[in-house]
Amino acid sequence: MASPDPNTLYPIEGLNTLCFLKNLVDHPQIQIGEYTYYHDFENVSNFEQNVRYLFEHTGDRLIIGKFGMIASGATFIMNGANHLTEAVSAYPFAIFGADWDKAMDQRAYPSKGDIRIGHDVWIGYQATIMAGVTIGHGAIIGTNATVTRDVPPYTIVAGNPARPIRKRFSEEQIRKLLDLAWWDWPIDKITANVQKLTGSDIDALELG
Repeated sequence: MASPDPNTLYPIEGLNTLCFLKNLVDHPQIQIGEYTYYHDFENVSNFEQNVRYLFEHTGDRLIIGKFGMIASGATFIMNGANHLTEAVSAYPFAIFGADWDKAMDQRAYPSKGDIRIGHDVWIGYQATIMAGVTIGHGAIIGTNATVTRDVPPYTIVAGNPARPIRKRFSEEQIRKLLDLAWWDWPIDKITANVQKLTGSDIDALELG
């Protein structure tokens, strides 16, 4: 059975506003899984510009799983955006050097860790994901949502700050889906089961 080539940049012929993202991004601090796509109304190369404040010295990473769906304008705010909040001043004196270059010798800028996006996650138009957030497998992030906290698997969130709207499935069904981990199946098995994957019968998928 034929499946789309995960190593092609533009998987839909004649459409260059949608790409398989791992074939576009080569930043050492960004990791993208196969078949995750990004759509941009202007140019798919905008994706890296939307990963904001990602600096080598912060060492944090953006990790996105397989089969993700990322809409135009989705933005990821990394730890380079952080300022001191417990100090007298939040101003980043040290970055300007000169006699200010030792201002941070006794402390470090705050870091909340990597942004981790699971498999089969849909991130809606102009959503914002903040540093340190983990989004579970199968979650959906609504349009214009600002995600400041972890999102459990198969949970729909929306708003600013993002709040849970509902679970996509029952807790028992979610456990089954996480155990199935279909995104790790061989691609031939995925291809053979695409109709079940686009259906709602999880038990049938288990038998597949």
